[in-house]
Amino acid sequence: MALLIIAGFIYALWFLTSTKPDASDKQSSPKAGAIDNKSGAKTDKVEEPLPVLKDEKWEFIEGLPNYSVEVDEEAQQLSDKRYLMQCGSFRTASQAEILKAQIAFQGLESQVLESKGSTGIWHRVVLGPFERKRDAERNRHQLSRGNINNCKIWLWD
Repeated sequence: MALLIIAGFIYALWFLTSTKPDASDKQSSPKAGAIDNKSGAKTDKVEEPLPVLKDEKWEFIEGLPNYSVEVDEEAQQLSDKRYLMQCGSFRTASQAEILKAQIAFQGLESQVLESKGSTGIWHRVVLGPFERKRDAERNRHQLSRGNINNCKIWLWD
């Protein structure tokens, strides 16, 4: 049975390689005045050449290397606002310490602050203060890569 299957497979391969495609199978583009093989009618279809594109001159290619941006030093000065990033708030100090350790594994230093509210004592895990919001965002992205995603940035009071 196995020999019969192998022989059939070899015959099929030989048959596929020995048959050559007919010239009528090839697709050729009809020319003007040519006779269509299927209907025997003359075709009046004329192939038009593609339009020639104009050479485009792009101004930014020449101007970009010479382009410079001037920034005032006053704009670069630090603002008087400072930012705080809070990553969690817990009822127990042990939960807050666990999150603080996870943040430390990401290479950042955090603090656990106690807050007394109307519902009792909360242990908040915070990072900061940051002089720029950009610095806080950079640290938040670093924490999100470490799968710590619930950090919020607030203005420091």
